[in-house]
Amino acid sequence: MDVQARKLALRQSIIAARSNMADVERARLSGEIAQRLAGLEAYRTAATILAYMNFGAEFAATLFVQQALHDGKQVLLPKVNRETKQLDVYRVMNLARDVAPGTWEIPEPLAERCPKVTDLSAIGFILLPGVAFGRDGARLGYGGGFYDKLLARLPHQPVLAAAAFAMQVVEHIPQEATDRKVGWLVTEQETIRCGDRNVPGYPE
Repeated sequence: MDVQARKLALRQSIIAARSNMADVERARLSGEIAQRLAGLEAYRTAATILAYMNFGAEFAATLFVQQALHDGKQVLLPKVNRETKQLDVYRVMNLARDVAPGTWEIPEPLAERCPKVTDLSAIGFILLPGVAFGRDGARLGYGGGFYDKLLARLPHQPVLAAAAFAMQVVEHIPQEATDRKVGWLVTEQETIRCGDRNVPGYPE
């Protein structure tokens, strides 16, 4: 089985298991994860963060975004550009006013209300979405490669973090040369330092 086939099988398995979680349980665990995320030193010291809006049975990243806005961070969110097949980045200041369902019904910034950000050099912390993760920081996304393309455009190395339910952490994630690992993986049970000391944000 090649890498793409193994990725697809793992993706389908985790999405199915995640979807079977009760809504009440998902909300409770999401609250615990969001608290852990906000406690990361790398998050607390970052003035500008890039996050995402959740959909389906994902961790409720909205909780983290709301916390970041409350903390006075400059909050950036991605929006799918159908022409370039890449992610454009916009600054949001009020979720109720600035965000609405977009591509694939995923909440996205409203381009007419939010300033577009082309200089990404100020981003200090990025929360990445994903389906499954390894303790070594390996990440399995949804297959579109949108975030790998976005990370490749960055002129620097901000701290990369991911949030997931413990059931999304697996022993092995099939990887390709273009796949990027995260430095931090946060679940409702633990905060995992991934990689080595070369990973941005690795604590002393």
